[in-house]
Amino acid sequence: MVAFLVGITSIDALGSSLVLKGKVLFEAGGCANCHTNKKSKGQLGAGGAAINTPYGVFFAPNITPDGTHGIGNWTDNQFYRAMREGLSPNGSNYFPVFPYTSYTNMTDVDLHALKTYIFTLKPVGRPNRVHKLSFPFNLRILQFFWKLLYFKQGPYKFNAARTLEWNRGAYLSRAVAHCGECHTPRNIFGGLDYRAWFSGVKEGRGPEGEAVPNIRSDGKAGIKDWSKDQIVNYLQSGEDPEGDYAGSLMFDVIDKGTENLSNSDREAIAVYLKDLPPVR
Repeated sequence: MVAFLVGITSIDALGSSLVLKGKVLFEAGGCANCHTNKKSKGQLGAGGAAINTPYGVFFAPNITPDGTHGIGNWTDNQFYRAMREGLSPNGSNYFPVFPYTSYTNMTDVDLHALKTYIFTLKPVGRPNRVHKLSFPFNLRILQFFWKLLYFKQGPYKFNAARTLEWNRGAYLSRAVAHCGECHTPRNIFGGLDYRAWFSGVKEGRGPEGEAVPNIRSDGKAGIKDWSKDQIVNYLQSGEDPEGDYAGSLMFDVIDKGTENLSNSDREAIAVYLKDLPPVR
């Protein structure tokens, strides 16, 4: 079990460098995609990017180590609490547009590496923007009840009936890359439908209103016909078996994330995805 926890991410490719491991986790976790305003060429991690949802517009916060507007004064435990429990240092609930619902499964080792890397970023004194949400979704108090209904707190539980590689792929896709946050349908209140895990989302229901594909081994709509090598190649280059390339949000997921994983990490994700049966 100890070997599993230590070797579950890209440590085999990065040696003992905590900062480099944290950088890979930062990239694979999509932190830069949300917490950097690409439209205004904002600085890495300084926030401001708009996230459009059916409930209104969220603005990603500043997560640079700035002591006033960022997270520079956060302790390790406060960082772990945010990632594991979706709670701010003052105890208020974060909205689940911040995917703590997946990050909750990350190990202490990985959370420590991630925080270590984030604190190497340039501090940016950029104030956070106020979310523009419709009533009643703008009431943070309701998140307490939302969590009771839809939040499954981690960390990831090792499946002894599966191989180490399978577990590594499950961990990387469920916790770090949080694939389920986009590839799983949600109900009207934004709760994930775990019965349809990774089965895709219809147009108008996904991020930015886009459709999101089924990535289970479903022959009709999923990736049953994709080989393990084709999945690995897609996660590295963005090229699918038909020769098309990933676009839109998935382009960023690959370009700034999965392409930076080790090949063994991508292979582990492929093993996990190939093992997911069609949703009945």
